[in-house]
Amino acid sequence: MKFRPLHDRVVVRRIEGDQKTAGGIIIPDTAKEKPQEGEILAVGPGARDEKGQVIPMDVQVGDRVLFGKWSGTEVKIDGEDLLIMKESDVMGVLCACGGACKGKK
Repeated sequence: MKFRPLHDRVVVRRIEGDQKTAGGIIIPDTAKEKPQEGEILAVGPGARDEKGQVIPMDVQVGDRVLFGKWSGTEVKIDGEDLLIMKESDVMGVLCACGGACKGKK
Protein backbone atom coordinates (compact mmCIF):
# COMPACT_ATOMS: atom_id res chain seq x y z
CA MET A 1 0.00 0.00 0.00
CA LYS A 2 1.23 3.48 -0.85
CA PHE A 3 0.73 6.21 1.73
CA ARG A 4 0.83 9.92 0.89
CA PRO A 5 0.81 12.29 3.87
CA LEU A 6 -1.25 15.47 3.66
CA HIS A 7 -0.11 19.08 4.07
CA ASP A 8 3.18 19.46 6.01
CA ARG A 9 3.36 15.92 7.37
CA VAL A 10 6.12 13.39 6.82
CA VAL A 11 6.37 9.61 7.28
CA VAL A 12 9.52 8.52 9.15
CA ARG A 13 11.06 5.09 9.79
CA ARG A 14 13.08 4.99 13.01
CA ILE A 15 16.73 3.98 12.59
CA GLU A 16 17.78 1.60 15.35
CA GLY A 17 20.98 2.41 17.21
CA ASP A 18 23.63 0.08 18.59
CA GLN A 19 22.44 -2.78 20.77
CA LYS A 20 25.70 -2.89 22.74
CA THR A 21 27.36 -0.35 24.98
CA ALA A 22 30.95 0.75 24.40
CA GLY A 23 31.99 -1.81 27.02
CA GLY A 24 30.28 -4.65 25.12
CA ILE A 25 27.21 -5.01 27.35
CA ILE A 26 24.12 -6.00 25.35
CA ILE A 27 21.13 -3.77 26.10
CA PRO A 28 17.80 -5.68 26.37
CA ASP A 29 14.78 -4.40 24.42
CA THR A 30 12.99 -3.36 27.63
CA ALA A 31 15.84 -1.04 28.66
CA LYS A 32 16.36 0.62 25.26
CA GLU A 33 15.17 4.12 24.54
CA LYS A 34 13.36 4.76 21.28
CA PRO A 35 15.70 6.14 18.62
CA GLN A 36 15.37 9.82 17.80
CA GLU A 37 16.85 9.41 14.35
CA GLY A 38 14.98 8.30 11.26
CA GLU A 39 14.69 8.23 7.50
CA ILE A 40 12.00 10.15 5.61
CA LEU A 41 9.87 7.73 3.56
CA ALA A 42 7.14 10.07 2.28
CA VAL A 43 6.55 13.83 2.27
CA GLY A 44 3.34 15.81 1.89
CA PRO A 45 3.05 18.72 -0.56
CA GLY A 46 3.53 21.38 2.15
CA ALA A 47 1.51 23.72 4.33
CA ARG A 48 -0.48 26.65 2.98
CA ASP A 49 0.04 30.27 3.96
CA GLU A 50 -2.68 32.89 4.51
CA LYS A 51 -2.97 33.53 0.75
CA GLY A 52 -3.45 29.83 -0.01
CA GLN A 53 0.00 29.38 -1.55
CA VAL A 54 1.75 26.06 -0.83
CA ILE A 55 4.93 26.44 1.21
CA PRO A 56 7.40 23.81 -0.08
CA MET A 57 8.86 21.28 2.36
CA ASP A 58 12.50 21.54 3.47
CA VAL A 59 12.89 17.76 3.83
CA GLN A 60 12.91 15.20 1.04
CA VAL A 61 12.38 11.46 0.77
CA GLY A 62 15.57 9.69 1.85
CA ASP A 63 16.79 12.41 4.27
CA ARG A 64 18.10 11.21 7.65
CA VAL A 65 16.59 13.42 10.33
CA LEU A 66 16.57 13.98 14.07
CA PHE A 67 13.25 14.45 15.86
CA GLY A 68 11.95 14.84 19.41
CA LYS A 69 11.57 11.87 21.72
CA TRP A 70 7.77 12.14 21.84
CA SER A 71 7.22 13.50 18.31
CA GLY A 72 4.69 12.12 15.89
CA THR A 73 2.04 9.45 15.89
CA GLU A 74 3.04 5.80 15.71
CA VAL A 75 1.26 3.84 12.97
CA LYS A 76 1.66 0.43 11.38
CA ILE A 77 1.62 0.41 7.56
CA ASP A 78 2.16 -2.89 5.72
CA GLY A 79 3.34 -4.46 8.99
CA GLU A 80 6.07 -1.84 9.52
CA ASP A 81 6.11 0.52 12.52
CA LEU A 82 6.34 4.11 11.24
CA LEU A 83 5.86 7.64 12.55
CA ILE A 84 3.73 10.38 11.02
CA MET A 85 4.74 13.85 12.17
CA LYS A 86 4.60 17.46 11.10
CA GLU A 87 7.68 18.92 9.46
CA SER A 88 8.02 21.29 12.43
CA ASP A 89 8.65 18.25 14.70
CA VAL A 90 11.82 17.49 12.71
CA MET A 91 14.77 19.19 14.42
CA GLY A 92 17.24 18.86 11.57
CA VAL A 93 18.64 16.86 8.66
CA LEU A 94 21.78 14.77 9.21
CA CYS A 95 24.42 15.25 6.54
CA ALA A 96 27.06 12.54 6.09
CA CYS A 97 29.04 14.56 3.57
CA GLY A 98 30.80 16.83 6.08
CA GLY A 99 28.64 19.87 5.39
CA ALA A 100 28.93 19.81 1.58
CA CYS A 101 25.16 19.27 1.25
CA LYS A 102 24.41 22.58 2.97
CA GLY A 103 21.60 24.29 1.10
CA LYS A 104 20.90 21.21 -1.04
CA LYS A 105 17.37 21.10 -2.42
